[in-house]
Amino acid sequence: MTTPLSLTPGRRPDGAPVLTVVGEIDMSNTDAFATAIETTDGPLVIDLTGVEYLDSAGLSVLFHHSERLELIATPLLEPVLSISGLADLTTVHHVDTP
Repeated sequence: MTTPLSLTPGRRPDGAPVLTVVGEIDMSNTDAFATAIETTDGPLVIDLTGVEYLDSAGLSVLFHHSERLELIATPLLEPVLSISGLADLTTVHHVDTP
């Protein structure tokens, strides 16, 4: 069974492409996640503020594209991004949840 995941492409006011992700990223939906990232050439902002869970399969996708990603995440994901080393490879902007 595939875990629900919403992937919404868009653009920031400055024109930079952004992928807004909502739900849980796990091995059941990483193909769709990777495809959404791969459809954008060049730098990409990934808004993970709506992500409640990120497993090693999801991290693997992010690592594969880390050289061109900028991540926006909540404190919930901060430990996994830091401990995995992903935060050392790409820019991570942390935002507080309301």
